Amino acid sequence: MEFKDYYATLGVDRSASAEEIKRAYRKLARKYHPDVSKEADAEARFKEVSEAHEVLSDPEKRAAYDEVGQRYQRGQEFQPPPGWDSGYEFSGRDFGAEGGMDFSDFFESLFGRAARHAGRRGPMQAAGGDHHAKILIDLEDAYRGARRTISLRVPVTDAQGGTTLRERQLDVNIPKGVREGQHLRLAGQGGPGFGGGPPGDLYLEIAFRPHPHFRVDSRDVYLDLPVTPWEAALGATVAAPTPDGRVQLAIPSGSASGRRLRLKGKGLPGHPPGDMYAVLNIVAPPATTDAAKDAYAALARAFPRFDPRGAWEA
Repeated sequence: MEFKDYYATLGVDRSASAEEIKRAYRKLARKYHPDVSKEADAEARFKEVSEAHEVLSDPEKRAAYDEVGQRYQRGQEFQPPPGWDSGYEFSGRDFGAEGGMDFSDFFESLFGRAARHAGRRGPMQAAGGDHHAKILIDLEDAYRGARRTISLRVPVTDAQGGTTLRERQLDVNIPKGVREGQHLRLAGQGGPGFGGGPPGDLYLEIAFRPHPHFRVDSRDVYLDLPVTPWEAALGATVAAPTPDGRVQLAIPSGSASGRRLRLKGKGLPGHPPGDMYAVLNIVAPPATTDAAKDAYAALARAFPRFDPRGAWEA
């Protein structure tokens, strides 16, 4: 996927004001509108211009785009950095395609997964709008519950139309058993009310930080567990980590790589709790000494007919 330089698409500087962006968009939209343009690529260019305007005319999208795009140039290979969108606080509306517009994969990779919380209150009420943000937590906190201080970056527009990111901190209770994608509601922490009206709420979307050992699928947790060839062949009891502490795990004799051993109820807490699966990965020791080489030679003599690639010839 190529990085899209929305400023270049509109022909404006990165420091362009909101009014300059609006003028550039109107000029290009008139030039490339499919109903009036005679350009051969009018429809494609009109979509590019509309997408650029969708991002740069919105202070929140623009602030997020500017921060993630600092390290990229137009046409450069792009993948969103893991967890790039965590810690941004946005007003409560969908960041996906609006009004039936067909946005690019690049746009959707940045803005297409935000939660929708718009429309909770009628337009005549003076209550503040809801906000949302994604936060990263440790898997261990989902097992035990925790109280954490989080930092959120809030896009703020100044009098000249420029946008900066202001940071605020909040103390948050992480409930035991919370799942990825679940939303925590912080009452009164959204947008300010008007005319004495109450503030809106803040919705925090939960995501797990990448873990060096575990991966999560809904409430189930997976661990790639290294075992020796003799532990897999003969059976053994080994110590295996879980997010809630180490357990003793019985390896059945005759196990092969890829075998899944289920630890019932050791996944994320809940009603019912998830399970944990240890996926066996047989690891052979290196033959770096004469004794080790002799041991491998003896193993080869013990299994003269064994061919792990025999099925390929069938």
